[in-house]
Amino acid sequence: MSGTTAWGEYAHDSLRRGGARSGGARDAVIRHLAAQDCCITAQELFDALRAEGNRVGIASVYRTLDQLAERGLVHRVDLGGGTTRFEPALPGGEHHHHLVCDACGRVDQFDDDALERALSRVAAAEGYELAKHDVVLHGACESCRRVE
Repeated sequence: MSGTTAWGEYAHDSLRRGGARSGGARDAVIRHLAAQDCCITAQELFDALRAEGNRVGIASVYRTLDQLAERGLVHRVDLGGGTTRFEPALPGGEHHHHLVCDACGRVDQFDDDALERALSRVAAAEGYELAKHDVVLHGACESCRRVE
């Protein structure tokens, strides 16, 4: 079972334990988020759900994302440009970082153990206990560099 698939079950269980009732929109949002490899905007999520034939409203998508964020079940990801993206907050703390092409908007994810160690080392050297972090690198993807 992949991390995001396990996240879907974890999110449903967490909401149930918190007293939230299950519903069609909430279940659809969780199912779709659990299938994502990376972050997605509320509008992209809404469009994908509608394309699948789900009769969910955009307000329900935002409400569900807010509920998930309040419970720490999704991360709000700010890649710049004024649009918030969302991705599952995996129960084991596994995460990735993002590369953003400023020319075409492409978003790629990356993992780097050496970077993780460096971030922990910097935090400790400054007397911080690192709780969480976001790393977003901006530049031009290979395709856009070839066009220049």
